[in-house]
Amino acid sequence: MAHRNPSITIGFVVTTLVLLATICDAQLSSKFYDSTCPNALSTIRTVIRTAVSKERRMAASLIRLHFHDCFVQGCDASILLDDSSSIESEKTAPQNLNSVRGYNVIDEAKSEVEKVCPGVVSCADIVAVAARDASFAVGGPSWTVKLGRRDSTTASKSEATSDLPRFTDDVDILISRFEKKGLTARDMVTLSGAHTIGQAQCSTFRGRIYSNASDIDAGFASTRQRGCSSVVSDDNDKKLAALDLVTPNSFDNNYFKNLIQKKGLLHSDQVLFSGGSTDSIVSEYSKNPTTFKSDFAAAMIKMGDIQPLTGSAGIIRKICSSVN
Repeated sequence: MAHRNPSITIGFVVTTLVLLATICDAQLSSKFYDSTCPNALSTIRTVIRTAVSKERRMAASLIRLHFHDCFVQGCDASILLDDSSSIESEKTAPQNLNSVRGYNVIDEAKSEVEKVCPGVVSCADIVAVAARDASFAVGGPSWTVKLGRRDSTTASKSEATSDLPRFTDDVDILISRFEKKGLTARDMVTLSGAHTIGQAQCSTFRGRIYSNASDIDAGFASTRQRGCSSVVSDDNDKKLAALDLVTPNSFDNNYFKNLIQKKGLLHSDQVLFSGGSTDSIVSEYSKNPTTFKSDFAAAMIKMGDIQPLTGSAGIIRKICSSVN
């Protein structure tokens, strides 16, 4: 009869316990702060409501901030870190520079939460909660945000540059970018629907509205040209236009109706309805706003689960823009 090596048995048990502990640590929970900071969510909500009431565009900015955070190193608030001797900030990646905004709102929310319960609530969780509250503030869906993320001590400008979607992307590239993060083509179309309350800079759609291409409505292009000169300059490039001209301040399904009419402002919008694999999803959402909103909430929850730092990983930053 063979004798089992006791050291092997002990090693197996220890390894199993470590794996179980890791799995338990990795579980996010909507009740994470119920005992340690019961007023965290209401404190964040007050800041977000105030910010959106002052500037409705901020709702789209906060949703986008969460998205651009989660797509780089996971949902770890790495996008909030400024340049330092050890960090090359993601804020200066091409897809973020002079484009992503809302940092100041997150800073304010963090400051208010720190007054209530210092050193408890992560910046990563504040970003996730802010996106939910911003959506609801403009008539979009609400959802239960899972909590317990911790903050990174690193950032990755290179990953931001390589992984974040670009306004020039075709549909297959967009699908592959989202699949790389564990999200489906349907999730990609759903999350793109947040553009219904977004704005874009002239430099990102100038090429499309002056292209005379077959995938853009001529009247729509002419209308958009009035607010976006063909002349390239800093002032012209920065001019803003609503992605949805019909109801730019309301979270609804008009974005998808626009695509069917060839009135997508960005190339990366219109490719979602261009004879490809995502046409049927766009058509469905154009007819069913309730389905779009429920799918959007589910996709945001799914996105919020991308590679969170939990347990003993990461830190709780005192100031969101710095690891100190």
